Amino acid sequence: MVLPEETEESRYERYRHSASHLMASAIQELWPDTMFAIGPPTRLGEKYGGVGFYYDLDMEHKLTPEDLPRIEKVMRRFVKEAQPFSMEEIDREEAIRFFRKKGQPYKVELIESFPEGEKLTLYKHGDFVDLCRGPHMESTAAIRSFKLLSLAGAYWRGDEKKKMLQRIYGVAFYSDDELDAYLDLLEEARKRDHRRLGRELDLFSTDEAYGPGLIFWHPKGARIRNEMERFWYDEHFANGYDVLYTPHVAKEHLWETSGHMEFYGDRLFAPMQIDDLNYRLKPMNCPFHIHVYKSRLRSYRDLPIRWAELGTVYRYEQSGELHGLKRVRGFTQDDAHLFCAPEDLRDEIEEVLRFTLHMLRTFGFIEFEVFLSTRPEKSVGGDEAWERSTEALREALENSRLPYEIDPGEGVFYGPKIDIKIRDSLGRAWQCSTIQVDFNLPDRFGIAYRGSDGKDHQPIMIHRALLGSFERFFACLVEHYAGAFPVWLAPEQARLLPVTEKQNDYAADVAAKMRGRGIRAGVDHSGEKLGFKIRKAREERIPFLLTVGGREAEGGTLSVRSRARGDEGVISVEETIERIRGDIDRKVTDLVPEEVKQSKRKK
Repeated sequence: MVLPEETEESRYERYRHSASHLMASAIQELWPDTMFAIGPPTRLGEKYGGVGFYYDLDMEHKLTPEDLPRIEKVMRRFVKEAQPFSMEEIDREEAIRFFRKKGQPYKVELIESFPEGEKLTLYKHGDFVDLCRGPHMESTAAIRSFKLLSLAGAYWRGDEKKKMLQRIYGVAFYSDDELDAYLDLLEEARKRDHRRLGRELDLFSTDEAYGPGLIFWHPKGARIRNEMERFWYDEHFANGYDVLYTPHVAKEHLWETSGHMEFYGDRLFAPMQIDDLNYRLKPMNCPFHIHVYKSRLRSYRDLPIRWAELGTVYRYEQSGELHGLKRVRGFTQDDAHLFCAPEDLRDEIEEVLRFTLHMLRTFGFIEFEVFLSTRPEKSVGGDEAWERSTEALREALENSRLPYEIDPGEGVFYGPKIDIKIRDSLGRAWQCSTIQVDFNLPDRFGIAYRGSDGKDHQPIMIHRALLGSFERFFACLVEHYAGAFPVWLAPEQARLLPVTEKQNDYAADVAAKMRGRGIRAGVDHSGEKLGFKIRKAREERIPFLLTVGGREAEGGTLSVRSRARGDEGVISVEETIERIRGDIDRKVTDLVPEEVKQSKRKK
């Protein structure tokens, strides 16, 4: 059954929601005393993308991965039984009595949050009854292809002060072929997981003893980050930006003035006492940039002002939300703030869009999803300012000929925004770039510029991040390239492999010459056989392997094998340097090794 005006997306959501109820009913049969919390389909961007579902459970039995096949077996039996989904309307008070009698306190708490007298709906199949607004499939027989994937912990209502529940994640598809393709994708994603490769390639680490969500960059990871930063600074200077450095802490009243205490107070770290005053670690850089703006009188001739900063900020994320480099508590924001006259707003946004795409494409990302996010329910400012700012963003997108979607109500409290998601080599979308229009902070902090009429006017402020945070973007790079970074980013770009100890000195001299030309070259001086040295270098994703035997040492040459072009033969040292430097200078990003060629997700 397809409901009136139902889209394919909403039908798929109905399908996955029905799978969630199917799983819950199987759990109820296996463990009858289970107390059920919530069990929605996951939306795009959540764990396992937009193809999954989960249920949060309170039960004495400690679930293990071995329980998942048991639950699936019962689910498949219920599918064969073709149990119909039926809906019943019920009064709020009657629903409270019903679930209280069934020993389901989480359902009771949810119902009590609804207004008195409100009509609610229950959905039933077999012996399982759940509070749900629906809709669902006609029967369990419609749910053909599913897989339970993993277990996790989740605080009730996301509040770490409340009880920790058990969560089961699953996915559901219309066919086994789709499911198999997705499971293959998950396996490839597992191999590319930046946390796993971070350990294997010795790029970074975290340590609970020093603080969860805080990143330690190891030498190889730091080398890549340094290269990213050098490129970032060079491009910003070339595009008319100046760079700022600002403090890591400030008095608490600054964040009260900015509105961050009101809107993001639960994400700020607790205050620290200095001279009997409360200070906070900075969650944002913007108020500091405003301070610099206010340090002297600004004229319309100074505009637009473009200030950028790689500023480390700190936000309190709950322990259950932390995830490698992608969700951390201290990170470096690829940040900038632009101050412009209202009439120049659209042109500035267009320029930021151009700059953003240039940066992302240089790092090897060529597919994007673009969203225009409009006014949220909780916001500041008048309708006119919101409409003017939203229209400027829309016109900039239209003029840039970028396809985009409207994301209703997902703007920030101070203004609308454009979000750009990159698609990686597995077809997954990641939020990185954002362009936000802000008419709130200029007003809150009372900033102005002297116009050509001799009067003071309020500028418009644009917040923008091209890469997002360096930590999150680095994680995306690791997984996009499966750790085989492009030559210009690779921590070690070339490795010389002496066949015997007799060639060690020659290899060391060549490596020194390469380093003098800006190539990150190393030498394997170990006494291992050549085959072992080659395997080790390949495991470490070295782009260029340069073998040195007696003939090469005598002739001043190298036997060159590159990750992109394979065996390139015996070449002079100077020509090898020119080839490597050419790939570095062009910032070639398509040099992906054969064993990690990009996998395209089946649509």
